[in-house]
Amino acid sequence: MPGKPRTIDEYLKPLSKENRAALEKLRKAIQAAAPEAEECISYDIPGFRWNGKLLASFGGWANHCAFYPGSTPVEVHKDQLKNYETTKGTIRFHPDSPLPASLVRSLVNSQIAKLSRRSSLRIKR
Repeated sequence: MPGKPRTIDEYLKPLSKENRAALEKLRKAIQAAAPEAEECISYDIPGFRWNGKLLASFGGWANHCAFYPGSTPVEVHKDQLKNYETTKGTIRFHPDSPLPASLVRSLVNSQIAKLSRRSSLRIKR
């Protein structure tokens, strides 16, 4: 990719057709779950900010796609994620088997709840 992407569309453009389609589906699911979130590029990959904080990111790689909703959502939803390869804050999936929108919504809502708790703890101090 010549230069760093400045927008999600710039990031997606050079990807394979399969990865681009899977990540567009993921992008729409995140937007539906958090319509007030703002698109961004963070650490050179697409993401969404919610109240100024990074809510979730995603990326396309040679052999898989990945969703980065944070460690708390991955732990909270580990039973629903048993068919996916996961690490602390990462969910890897094949473009032929994108994450269901309902699962993405649950993961995003978990991360929003975590970020909301953090914000309210800071305000109360």
